[in-house]
Amino acid sequence: MTHTPYLYFEPDKVARLQNLNLLARQMVEGFITGLHRSRHRGFSVEFADHRAYTPGDDLRHLDWVSWARTDRYVIKQYEQQTNLSAHILLDVSRSMDYQHDGSASKADYGRLLAACLCYLMARQQDLVSLVAFDREVKFRTGLGSTPAHLDHIFRRLEALRPGGQTALATTCHDLARSIAKRGLIVVISDLYDDPAEVMAALQHFVFKKHQIIVFHVLDPAELSFPFRQMTSFVDLETRRQIQVDPRTVKDAYRQAVDAFIARYRRECSDRRIEYVLATTDTPYDRMLLSYLSRRKVLRR
Repeated sequence: MTHTPYLYFEPDKVARLQNLNLLARQMVEGFITGLHRSRHRGFSVEFADHRAYTPGDDLRHLDWVSWARTDRYVIKQYEQQTNLSAHILLDVSRSMDYQHDGSASKADYGRLLAACLCYLMARQQDLVSLVAFDREVKFRTGLGSTPAHLDHIFRRLEALRPGGQTALATTCHDLARSIAKRGLIVVISDLYDDPAEVMAALQHFVFKKHQIIVFHVLDPAELSFPFRQMTSFVDLETRRQIQVDPRTVKDAYRQAVDAFIARYRRECSDRRIEYVLATTDTPYDRMLLSYLSRRKVLRR
């Protein structure tokens, strides 16, 4: 039986990450050290504490060094390792449908990035969920890491189409209330919502003890404003149109965009939220490796 290739998952590009689970391991073991550890005490990997010996305890866990020093029998306890729960939040609002001059649309770039992250996290045997939203949640998968779970995610990604207006802040608040177990939250969006409201919503995740990465996906044209002739610009979400001579607004536009990005970068940093600017002309595999390289340097 033949298998139809996935539209938004490219094994050859994942292979460029050199080690297929490099990203997942770096995220889990580097960026979010400690999230794998639960508060449940048992006999597992990392030493946590002692407790008094009681008849029937396994003698293999007796601390003989402590007994030699204190003449007391105590049992060594360890922190159990638990799977990480990762939630990938993908913006599929209509503004994500933008593309200029043959580049991938922000929506397609976001879907490729989401698929890659889901695959790599699952390969790490961590639990991953995908949430697609515009002004409401379009779909939300459960947590899983099996091949069948990934197949379900990839097929849902292929069927997605950018839809309504953005409601990033509202969606994040709703999800922060519904996600009980702390873990990793990855937001993939152009962040075209009120920055104050978005940051308040991301703070909600911080308050719930989640770790957060924001991939700010933008088309290069949204940064450089390369237009030269009189142009009719259309708001993809409201459908409003405006006729503009680019030469008269280019400087003000670029200043506004630079300030928009700088605000998100600064306020994310203030909240210990990872912020990554991802432009659609940069292959996502290269962007991810670049991001991980920067993280490795910063952690030294």
